[in-house]
Amino acid sequence: MSELQPADFERADYRTVLRRLTSLDEKASGLRAEARRWYADRAAAADAAVGEAAGQLEAAERAVRAAQRDLERVDARAAGLWSDFVHRVGPPAERFGRTLPPASIPRQRADEADRDAEDYLKEVENRVRYTPPARPITLGTKIVFGLLGLAGGLLGVIGNLMVRRTGTAAGGDWQQAAPVVALLVLLLFPVLAVVAAKLIADRRDAPLDTSAVVTVLGTGLVTAGLLFAAVLTAQPT
Repeated sequence: MSELQPADFERADYRTVLRRLTSLDEKASGLRAEARRWYADRAAAADAAVGEAAGQLEAAERAVRAAQRDLERVDARAAGLWSDFVHRVGPPAERFGRTLPPASIPRQRADEADRDAEDYLKEVENRVRYTPPARPITLGTKIVFGLLGLAGGLLGVIGNLMVRRTGTAAGGDWQQAAPVVALLVLLLFPVLAVVAAKLIADRRDAPLDTSAVVTVLGTGLVTAGLLFAAVLTAQPT
């Protein structure tokens, strides 16, 4: 139905005008109902959007708390691994650690983009706890051990003679105790040769087994005994 114009009211009779007004009221009522439905739909959509946003916010907060717990766990494990590393390496690692930059995720290759902190922690743990296999003692090392035994025996005899001569020159109680001290000095240097062999073996990552200890100590004692006997034989009676 077309809209009423001012001229229509002048030409139309009362019934026609009333009928047209009634139709306009019905049309306006339909528009008001449509507006209420539109408003209800928009309000429902807005409520749904707000509810969804609230759910996403709650999920994000849970994710943040979980990420914080994971961060604390990773930091604690990284600190434990560093402590193990310092314990294995010693004080130099602790001094070096003071100059290190803060921990960060290393640069990743394209095929490593999905690696998480757990993978890196496991990799570091394997490297920290890795113990290289002990290298066997080579012939050159055995020769060095033998030379150490010879040196220990020679120094033992020299020390023994020096203590004896000092005791003889000093006289008194020291002269009485000098032979015992000299014997201890004679035995001490072969033992020190074993200690030196242990340091060399540690630097070369080679085990100092029983045979090596017997080689150094035996060589030192035999050398000391033979030299000491030769010195005593050479001294005038």
